[in-house]
Amino acid sequence: MPAPTKARGGRPFPPWRRDVFLADFHIHSRFSRATSRRMTVPELDRWARLKGLALVGTGDFTHPGWLAELERELVPDGTGLYAWRGNPEGTRFVLTAEVANIFTQGGRNRRIHTVLFARDLEVARDIQARLRLLGNVASDGRPIFGFPVKRLVRLALEADPASFVLPAHVWTPWFSLFGAKSGFDALEDCFEEESGHIRALETGLSSDPGMNRRLSALDRYTLLSNSDAHSPEKLGREANVFSCPLGYDAVLAAIRDPDRGFEGTIEFFPEEGKYHHDGHRACGVELAPAATRRLGGRCPACGRPLTVGVLHRVEELADRPEPGTPDRDRPAVHLVPLEEIVAEALGVKSVTSRVRREYARLVALAGPEMEILLWRPLEELAAVVPERILLGIRRMRQGRVSIRPGHDGVYGRISLYGEEPAEEDDAGRPAQLPLF
Repeated sequence: MPAPTKARGGRPFPPWRRDVFLADFHIHSRFSRATSRRMTVPELDRWARLKGLALVGTGDFTHPGWLAELERELVPDGTGLYAWRGNPEGTRFVLTAEVANIFTQGGRNRRIHTVLFARDLEVARDIQARLRLLGNVASDGRPIFGFPVKRLVRLALEADPASFVLPAHVWTPWFSLFGAKSGFDALEDCFEEESGHIRALETGLSSDPGMNRRLSALDRYTLLSNSDAHSPEKLGREANVFSCPLGYDAVLAAIRDPDRGFEGTIEFFPEEGKYHHDGHRACGVELAPAATRRLGGRCPACGRPLTVGVLHRVEELADRPEPGTPDRDRPAVHLVPLEEIVAEALGVKSVTSRVRREYARLVALAGPEMEILLWRPLEELAAVVPERILLGIRRMRQGRVSIRPGHDGVYGRISLYGEEPAEEDDAGRPAQLPLF
């Protein structure tokens, strides 16, 4: 058996055995704004299997249309999870929904997003009915309410003590717990007397666990990562790794106490997230936090306030130097989605039909995407993966990427080829990089 690939820092890649399972809790249905019409239960089941995800959130159970569809399409599996009626042995689903609370607290306007977990359809119906009395649950898959978010925690737990509330993408500038535009400096300031019910935080695409662990106040929270997918292809771009039994109670117990089977996360390179750096999209300005501070927070092109990004906000609140990784933290592995690797190898800037055909060929021959990116030895992949794509996978596993950070709603640009020296073979000769 070949030796494991070494990632940055010398840790074997990946740090997990194959007998774990992957879960992505935060997604949306086609009833959410700016979401693909293909976000249906059959498509979610199919794409989860292509990606290698065992467990996926339903998203949007607060929406009457989507909840009715879930009731038609899902069947319980006896563990508190569900399966698609058309494939009872396939992907498992857990009932989840994102909610937006916009309210005034501490003299400021606050905009906080959270993800709710429900044990079963009866609980989901109860939560939806309670929310219907407080606002319009049919306007969007992610409904907006005008009451403080702590009341949402209380409402979910009154419906069922086994419900769970996860603050979403906690550093995003506009809609999050710690966001620069509308967030708080401490979790307790936001959730007040309900703070004890918050046991985990979602890091979001623009931060990773190491960044979050720079705040000692967050040590007691499990850090989860999810895709926030608005189309099936985006499933699993961030995910969670578990070794516990596959069931609602077991998964929630592992989130509350990681020693019971939470093994870590799969991450974007955080620089690729669309709010990592500060910036002003309208002027094409992207800045690191130090440059923003020198400019007094103003755009050098137009003089308007810059959107302060995730890295800047982490530095404002951090009480530890980099990297913030206490012993209790679980491994976090940074990946580049396979379609992005294929697109760059083919020399195209976006996912085209040619990229999708090659992606489909690879997963048909080499297994689900996560198997290709994480576990299959490069020597095995070489039999079916073109050499240039294989080079990209190897560089990703080693952390050899160049990234122009994302800012103000613009995703970062990641490269596995453009700014790296030519590869050499085992004899020190320049390696050939043909596609096929």
